[in-house]
Amino acid sequence: MAHLISSATDRLRAAIAFALGLASILGALAFQYIGGLYPCELCLTQRWPYYIGLPILALALIFWKRLTAPIRAGLIGITAALFAWGTGVGVYHSGVEWGWWPGPQSCTGVGDDAMSLDMLGDMSDVRIVPCDAVQWELFGVSLAGFNALISAAIVVLLLLAIIGQLRNKPA
Repeated sequence: MAHLISSATDRLRAAIAFALGLASILGALAFQYIGGLYPCELCLTQRWPYYIGLPILALALIFWKRLTAPIRAGLIGITAALFAWGTGVGVYHSGVEWGWWPGPQSCTGVGDDAMSLDMLGDMSDVRIVPCDAVQWELFGVSLAGFNALISAAIVVLLLLAIIGQLRNKPA
């Protein structure tokens, strides 16, 4: 009986992580398509854990009772690893925005090559968003910073669910 309660708690943690992730990616897309904040290269990179991890986590939640605890823990673990990577990218991007370290040259500078300057002339319809520009912030935290915090919270929730699954292996 205790393992059923624990499994329900683990599923709830995973479901909260899923809901938090879904709300976050929908918020990012709303900022882009409704709010007009176009993502930079690092912003787009930060979305990959959501695009890959949330479907994996959804499968674990949908088939929760049919999967064994180690399989559930594995699926949740893959998702947690993706969001841990996303946390790192969010921290890195925040540091680039606040000038703590240099960002990738592809989105923070043009370079010294004259050819790259010629290429810019052909990109009149392309919107270039620099990675080191804070487009929006709340209480001094940029969108990249919020992504890092949210991704870290998702990782914590998922790790707690994994620990519960590995402790209580029956159904």
